[in-house]
Amino acid sequence: MKGSKLAGPLPQYRNLVEQGRLQNDPYQEKVALALQNLLQRLEQYEKDMQEYHIKLANWEKKREDERRRLLMEEAELKQQGDFWTSVNKRRIELLGRWTFRRNVDVEPGVGKWVTYLNREKKLDSLVGRRPTAPPAPKGLYIYGNVGSGKTMLMDMFYGATEGIIKHRRRLHFHEAMLKINEEMHRLWKNQVEEKSLQSSISSWIMNLPVDMKVKEWLAAEERYKQEVQMKNILPEVADKFLVDWKAGQRGASILCFDEIQTVDVFAIVALSGILSRLLSNGTVLIATSNRAPKDLNQDGMQREIFQKFIAKLEKHCEVVLVGSEIDYRRLIAQRSVDQVHYFWPLDGITLKEFEKTWCQVTDQSGGQITSNTIPVMFGRTLEVPESCNGVARFTFDYLCGQPVGAADYIAVAKNYHTVFISDIPVMSMRIRDKARRFITLVDELYNHHCRLFCSAASSIDNLFQGTEEGTLFDLESFQFETETEGSKLRRNVLAEGSVSTGGAPAGIVSMLSGQEEMFAFR
Repeated sequence: MKGSKLAGPLPQYRNLVEQGRLQNDPYQEKVALALQNLLQRLEQYEKDMQEYHIKLANWEKKREDERRRLLMEEAELKQQGDFWTSVNKRRIELLGRWTFRRNVDVEPGVGKWVTYLNREKKLDSLVGRRPTAPPAPKGLYIYGNVGSGKTMLMDMFYGATEGIIKHRRRLHFHEAMLKINEEMHRLWKNQVEEKSLQSSISSWIMNLPVDMKVKEWLAAEERYKQEVQMKNILPEVADKFLVDWKAGQRGASILCFDEIQTVDVFAIVALSGILSRLLSNGTVLIATSNRAPKDLNQDGMQREIFQKFIAKLEKHCEVVLVGSEIDYRRLIAQRSVDQVHYFWPLDGITLKEFEKTWCQVTDQSGGQITSNTIPVMFGRTLEVPESCNGVARFTFDYLCGQPVGAADYIAVAKNYHTVFISDIPVMSMRIRDKARRFITLVDELYNHHCRLFCSAASSIDNLFQGTEEGTLFDLESFQFETETEGSKLRRNVLAEGSVSTGGAPAGIVSMLSGQEEMFAFR
């Protein structure tokens, strides 16, 4: 919020306690103090990073100029060699062309790599090493029970950074995963697109006063440099997307990441690659989660990748527990004098009350109840059976019983401030895929501050049992598999990285018993 720069999260928290809007909680105050201390360090860090980026830009320009000069020297030597072979006898000429062709073509394997390394080493001696970034202040990894105030405190901090840090992002887990997936898809398509040699030659090469063979050699060297620099698609996503530098506005960057989870292999691989890159480049991370870092990966998926990621996370972030046993969201709900939002069980009386509430809310909003079509990421759309001026109604099976995911739920949350969901059943392992979708749906409605009305078969506490035997559904299916070309992309990325989906025996027990779903439901 504007003006919070003056106060910061700690004075803001204490002010809300004094007003009686918050209940004093020593755990929350401890986190607010840690965030306040971080905020005070960020002002200087922003200045340091601005100076660093000026030095870095100058170094990069100087290095690129020198690299092109070295390439031109090599190209001139090749041009001269080609000229002398042309004035010899035909036999020598043919031999010379064969030798030249071997030199011009992209050298396979070690030879090409050695050439590249030698050029890089020469550049280091001419220009000097890359400038060293100033040390970043430690971020915060805030974890604790549901409803303990983690997100509230993070958002106080995020609001207070306005005007201090230019480059800042606040992302919820599902939204971040979708954006990462979309950006990976864009980069992947760019990599696999076949381009003609002519179109791939940079304009600076085309304008050189050398023959076409030398231009082709230069273009091959340029392409090889790009291939070496883009060995992994995930750092590229981090550099081009999450940080999103703008010309002339470089400085520090912060990422506020709400509800870090590792629901599947893709989440582990993507988060490990991207967050590790951001942390290495000086991004300050403030994250929230229901679990401590070491407890994130309950199923033991991709253990080696995960452990390296956790080591980096703990190096760059102070880990703070919000140890309160109180679920403040539930406390607020119990004190609320507003109308009932959760109707159960699914009997005649309850359903009449649910219908009555629907009529009251739509009457208040005005307008006609109609069907609607809303846009979804990846160029898709979602049909909304009943809607009226920001109010929408769905059945549980319509939203959770068909192959939809987080992208659809984000679209619903962005288009409607009030959502009615009817006929929610008691969930178990038999309909695990629907349960996972339902968890994601509620998560996104909450994240976007939507009002939710439900009619369900049981109380909230008994809605997910997790013990009934049934088909074991793929955890990955609930979130991304339905996006256009998304599942193909994810499988390709995982295959390229030699990623297996196997978990440890304890992890498999957890998956079979529904422990993850029960934890997520809470």
